[in-house]
Parts: sequence; C-alpha cells; structure tokens
Amino acid sequence: MRVPVRWVLWDVKDTLLKVRRSVGEQYCREAQRAGLQLSPVQVETAFRQAYKQKSKLLPNYGRAQGMDSQVWWTGLVRDTFGQCGVHDLALLDRLANNLYHNFCGPENWEVFSDSTGTLKSCTALGLKQGVVSNFDRRLEGILRGCGLLTHFSFLVTSEDAGVAKPDPAIFSQALEQCGVPASSVVHVGDHYVKDYLTSRSLGIRGYLLNRQDGQTHADIPPEHILKSLDELPARLQQDTD
Repeated sequence: MRVPVRWVLWDVKDTLLKVRRSVGEQYCREAQRAGLQLSPVQVETAFRQAYKQKSKLLPNYGRAQGMDSQVWWTGLVRDTFGQCGVHDLALLDRLANNLYHNFCGPENWEVFSDSTGTLKSCTALGLKQGVVSNFDRRLEGILRGCGLLTHFSFLVTSEDAGVAKPDPAIFSQALEQCGVPASSVVHVGDHYVKDYLTSRSLGIRGYLLNRQDGQTHADIPPEHILKSLDELPARLQQDTD
C-alpha cells in the first residue's frame, strides 16, 4: 500500500524564485552608484569565473574553513571587480557590503508566477512544507520579503546545515524536522543531481522541475517531471488520499 504524502520540501532559487536581473547588470548598477562605468557582460563573465573558482576552493560559503557567507561573498565581489580593473580596497569593500545587503530583500528577486498559488494549494491539501536550499542565512529575509515565508514550517540552508546538496546529509536534516518516513515526503527542485537524484536516493519522492523543456534524462519517468509548478497539486492530491 502506497504511503500518503505528508510533507513537501522545496528548493528555492530557480524553483520558487529567480534573480530579477542578471548578476552583471545588478553589480554594474551598484558600481555606477560609486561612479564606475563597467560593462555588464564583462562583469558577468568575471563573476562566473570567480564564483567557479571560489566554490571549488571554499565550497558552501567556506563553512569548513570557518568562514561565514558575508565574508565569502565579500571575497567573491572583490575578485569579480578586480578582474574588471577595480583595485581600490575600500571601494571594493563598500561595493561588497552594499551588494550583500541588496540581495537580502525582495527588490533583487522575482517570484515565479506559479509559485504562490502552488504553495497555497499544497497547504489546502493539508500538507506541511519546508525548504532545503544551497543558500546562505539571508534566505529567511528574502522569503519574508517576497511573501513566501509563511508557507514553510522550517528552512534548512546549506550554510546553517554545514553541508550542501548533493550531499544527502542536508536532506537527512530536513527529514528529521519532518518527523515522518522519507516515503511520506516529496521534494521539488530544478537540478537533476542536487534535487532529483539526491532526494530519490533517500527514498523521498523527488520531482524535477523543467520549466525550459531543455535537457531530458531517459532515467526519469515522465510522471516525475514538472513543466510548471501548476502541475504539482493534482499529482499530490492523488498521493494524499
């Protein structure tokens, strides 16, 4: 007999919300306030390179090296603008501080049009909801500012958990908070490995969100793929009875 669903766990970035403008554009807007004229394309390229390097050397905001996310992001902003010819340390620190706090609120984030309605529908089905995200400690404030926080009973961020997806340990921490077997839990996310495969490896019912209808994976049954969050409530209703 199939165990009924009791909880829905959510990824956040690119599942429930996304950055409002490209990183290059948003970094350049802040630089412009400081009197700098930079190319968004150049800054975006520099950011991606710096992010890749820092994530490899100091994964998960440098938690294992005793760092916190603000220190980690400050270093990333310095590296990004440094590649673009900005070397004034005081200016770099000011840019980093401003950008860190700019991304704390809703002005730089956009909620997908199908997010709020789906979260409400899950609540109406009697399901409890939580978050499992490779995010830093700003997530609570962002979700509050975007009007989504009240839907969740708990948030597990990789910074607070000390581990990041695809490490299954972050899902194990979430399951402890759910207090039910993994088979009674659903997870929804947009990443094939970090969200779908990792949650499924623990017995969680993983769904892969594929908004762009891009790369397909032959090993995923069609019923595990969502092209929109609007499709989720009907599938869950079948599993909650």
